[in-house]
Amino acid sequence: MLAAFTFNTAENLPIGLLEVISGSLRVSVSEVGLLVTGYGVTVAVASVPLAHVMRAVPRRHVLTGLLAALVVSSLVAAVATSYWMLLMARLLTALAQALFWAVMGPVAVGLFAPAVRGRVFAALSVAGSLALVLGVPAGTWLGQQSEWQVPVALLAGLGLVSLVTIAVLLPTSPPEEEPAAYGTSPDARRFGIVLAAGTLSATGAFTGYTYVVKFLGDVSGFSPSAVSVLFVVFGVACLAGVGITGAVLDRFPQAALTSAVITQAVGMTGLYAVGSDPVAAVVFLVMMGGALGPVFMATQNAMLLCAPGRTDIALAANSGLYNAGIAAGAALGGLILPRADVRGTFLAGGLLTVTACMVLLSGRLLRQRREATE
Repeated sequence: MLAAFTFNTAENLPIGLLEVISGSLRVSVSEVGLLVTGYGVTVAVASVPLAHVMRAVPRRHVLTGLLAALVVSSLVAAVATSYWMLLMARLLTALAQALFWAVMGPVAVGLFAPAVRGRVFAALSVAGSLALVLGVPAGTWLGQQSEWQVPVALLAGLGLVSLVTIAVLLPTSPPEEEPAAYGTSPDARRFGIVLAAGTLSATGAFTGYTYVVKFLGDVSGFSPSAVSVLFVVFGVACLAGVGITGAVLDRFPQAALTSAVITQAVGMTGLYAVGSDPVAAVVFLVMMGGALGPVFMATQNAMLLCAPGRTDIALAANSGLYNAGIAAGAALGGLILPRADVRGTFLAGGLLTVTACMVLLSGRLLRQRREATE
């Protein structure tokens, strides 16, 4: 959980320190923004290849190596004197994170009975969500009060604690012999449906969410200070959604995913339709936030159930496509914005999420029809 918190904070910390880093390294804010974009693209591209290359290495060795890379890259970033040095450090962290999400899930849930694996995944997801609610805001404040290098260096310390803990306490075994190495109910069709729905959902979410600050200001009429508060509300809603979904994930894994995607669709289309009303905007923003974390958590959990082969490869594919969806959504929103007002980004995002709902529901109908014929 600490490692998940540290990686997620490292990924998103530059968002809160864009202007501070920009002034320190004498580069534009958009160039600093590439530190986040490049990170996501690297995770999307590298997840499956790295998981395949490392498939035979014991997971304790893999995780300690990944955390060592996190520690080293964070220290290099903290002493970076140029933009390119910082970018290279960020890309090293991204490579480590690309593989981390592939192996973390099977290792963690494999320590517990299958009946409670959904709750284990929920605990890991809560830790990841806390990075957005606590880690990034705290790191932003610390960077603004001192230097941006200080919170980056602290991430190296958190990574070192995780490294030592895992190196000392995690059992060592061949990956293929671990309890969660393979899906409990392999189903190639279900696997493809979940991947497609998760990618569509991520693309839809970030088509709008990337420009939510502009939406809340221009459409809903909130002041900059109120928008900052609403960001916290969004993060708390995400954390609450993960907690609630985690409580039912073991009993209703498919319904949990479908409900989260439907909630996201309602939130985004509601913002498009009545987001000019401040009260309605808050309600639908909370719905969107309450769904964003659970969608990814539920798709990751589904990989442990329906993976047609090794779960680490399945998780890597899901993580990679989800990050690709994030990048595609941000790009799509950027294309829509100059041609329509910001409400158009939420309409497009909502329609993409509705499509994800249709994919999931069609998969359920196909399964019911197949069961009826058998």
